[in-house]
This record gives sequence, structure tokens and C-alpha cells, in this order.
Amino acid sequence: MNDSPAPSTPEPPACPHAAPHEKAAAAPHGAAPAAPAPALFTWEFATDPYPAYAWLREHRPVHRTALPSGVEAWLVTRYGDARQALADARLSKNPAHHAESPHAKGKTGIPGERKAELMTHLLNIDPPDHTRLRRLVSKAFTPRRVAEFAPRVQELTDRLIDGFVEKGEADLIHDLAFPLPIYAICDLLGVPREDQDDFRDWAGMMIRHGGGPRGGVARSVKKMRGYLAELIHRKREAPGDDLISGLIRASDHGEHLTENEAAAMAFILLFAGFETTVNLIGNGMYALLRHPEQRARLQASLEAGESALLATGIEELLRYDGPVEMATWRYATEPLTLGGEEIAAGDPVLVVLAAADRDPERFDEPDVLDLARRDNQHLGYGHGIHYCLGAPLARLEGQTALTTLLRRLPDLRLAGDPADLRWRGGLIMRGLRTLPVGFEPGVRTGRSDSLSPL
Repeated sequence: MNDSPAPSTPEPPACPHAAPHEKAAAAPHGAAPAAPAPALFTWEFATDPYPAYAWLREHRPVHRTALPSGVEAWLVTRYGDARQALADARLSKNPAHHAESPHAKGKTGIPGERKAELMTHLLNIDPPDHTRLRRLVSKAFTPRRVAEFAPRVQELTDRLIDGFVEKGEADLIHDLAFPLPIYAICDLLGVPREDQDDFRDWAGMMIRHGGGPRGGVARSVKKMRGYLAELIHRKREAPGDDLISGLIRASDHGEHLTENEAAAMAFILLFAGFETTVNLIGNGMYALLRHPEQRARLQASLEAGESALLATGIEELLRYDGPVEMATWRYATEPLTLGGEEIAAGDPVLVVLAAADRDPERFDEPDVLDLARRDNQHLGYGHGIHYCLGAPLARLEGQTALTTLLRRLPDLRLAGDPADLRWRGGLIMRGLRTLPVGFEPGVRTGRSDSLSPL
């Protein structure tokens, strides 16, 4: 789907034990040595990684470290370096360029995608293949298609809120943020309604165990691949007005997507697309609940029928605590210098979007949530040729969910202590496991009987 929003499965979760302790940063001659680097990939780090990223930006902006899997990679944390790396053609997306052993290579992708023949998607290829595939996919996944999908996204949002509005309490991750993008992308792809709960189960396995035992995730990937192959075959025989049919029809100078390419693209649109939206809704609502003055500004703006603050606000939520912590893997195809560090050919590089988007050299008061922020060229959806193809859909779903929650549940509040919340482990994605909330019980929309099934 894009270069940055991607599944959280490549790495084990943050664990209660610190990663191998980092050496103290070198200090200039005659200066006092810097404090030791903060521990990375602990539960504490997962809860709030931003102080550690601030330290890295200042002392080791391009930093080689051992990841929880044992694979070593460079972390890029400054905005300028991150933007350069995201657009540098010497940093390949193809895992074949990884210099490590085949065993290590298996730890840097989506579990099961190699065996399921799902590698030929936009997250894993470079030009000219990337150029060809993106052009073909863009013919099917158009802004017009996304815009026309807005009423269905609103309908799904209202129907899901109807499911808990009378209770006075909900888990916004389980009850809204997770099912909304799953059902939406299934509808967009053309997955029949009677099969969509299977996709929800497979996606649930991926998101629950994205950092844990890889077997369950790999099995879900295999099942999804088998289903998509069968669905693509059916769509070839009887195409419809859906995205999979559009992928099949897409052509450019006589070229079409192969069946494997179409399956891989449908897979990554679903797999990468849904979790970014889960986290955008969850992280975004959590940030608003923790910043009541900003939330009040947005509610007042929405009540006045204005849209400007919503437009800038969704970008600020993407910057402040976005759904994608690190861009997906890159591999140096030749020796290069980045942020003063020498990167060897074959070395993996991870661009830390969460750190770059809090860089004080680029953003004024970066740790402050300001929904009216104007100069906000964040990297939340990447940069360069791998910029997120599905960003318009994610924005649509995020804006719809947050707006509807604020309008229908104006007194929404956190239920419990924020310190008790837990964040899902893994490298790539950043998102809450649960988001319990309370509110005055409301009423269903009154349109529920006329809504089509989820």
C-alpha cells in the first residue's frame, strides 16, 4: 500500500526486559561524556518512546542497534536525515539486498508472505517494477473511488457506534477502531459480506500476535492468500465495481497485473491498510482525551459546521502520535553516508517517523499538540516514491470516526488510569491494545434497520 504504513509483524513485541544496553555516546575531547543511551524496546519504551527518541536525535541521530529479534539495524531519528533516507534510491525496499543470513532475512518481513508468494507488492520492490505496479494500482485505487466510498464509511461508523451507544461504556479499539477499517477495506476490495468475518478473524490474529509467536500470523497470511486467489479467479469470471476487479482490469501499454501481483496488492492493501487506521483512530482519540482544551476547540468547530480545524487536526494527530512508528525496512545497496555515519552495503535501515515528526529543528514546540498547526509537513505517511497510496482512505476513515464520536458522544471520557493502558509491541506500528471509555448512554441513530449488514 505504501512505504511506511505496514504491519507490525516484522519484530517481536517490546518485552519487560531491556534490550542489550547501549554504550555511552562519544563526547568531544575535553567534554564530559554523555549519559548512557536509554534502553530501547522495553515495555516502558513502548508506552512513551519520545524521550528516548529525543536523546537519540541529540546524541546519535543515526544509530546502529540490536533489535529484539537479534537483527542489527540503523535507526534514523532526525527529520532531515529521515526525509533524505525515505527518498534515497540507494536504500532499497527489496529484502534480497539484506546482507544477513537467510535466517535473519526471515525476521525482517511479514511472516508467511514468502511462502504464500505475496512478496511482489509495493512495500518490497524498487523501480522500475515499483513504478509499473504503482501506476497500474493507481488506475484502480483512485481518489474518486475513495471519495465515492465516504457514505459507506459513515454508515459503517454509525452502525458500529450504535452497537455500544446505549451501554455507556466501550473499548474504542475493539468496538470501533478495529472493525471499521476491516469492513471498509473488505467492501472496497469486493469481499462478499458473508466472508468478511473471516477477514476480521485473520486480521485479529495478526494484530494480536503481530509481535509474538509468528506461526499464528503465518497461518492467517496463508489462509488470506488462498482466499484472495480464489476471489481473484471469481472476479476474472464475473468482474464487479470493486477494487479487485479494478486491479484485474488495470492495464498500461498492454501490461496487466499478474495473478500473484494482484493477490499481493490486495493482501497488502488490506494487511497494511487496516492497522494504520486502527492506530490513527485509537491514538488520535486518546490524544484528544488527554488534551481537553484541544478537543473542546475541535468540538466547537464541528458544531459550527466548520471543517478547517478538522483538516489541520488530523494532520497534527498523525504527527503528534501517529499510527506508524518506523517506516518499513530498507537495505543499503552500496556504502553510503547518512547523518555522519557510514552505512555498509547490505545494512538494514529503519527510518523512525515518530522521532522525525517530533524534531525541534523542523517543528516549533514539537511535543505540544496543536490542532491548528499550519506548517506541518510530517512524514507520517512517508515521503518520495513510496508515499502511502492509501493515505486518502485512512484520512477519510480517521476523520469520519473521530468526528462521529465527538458529535454523538460529546462527554466521552477515559475509563480508568492512563497508566494502565498497554501499547502493542513490535517495531513498525504504534497503537493501543485497548481504549476503555465511558459516556452518558445515548440513543441509536434510528437508521439502524435501514443500514446494510456489516
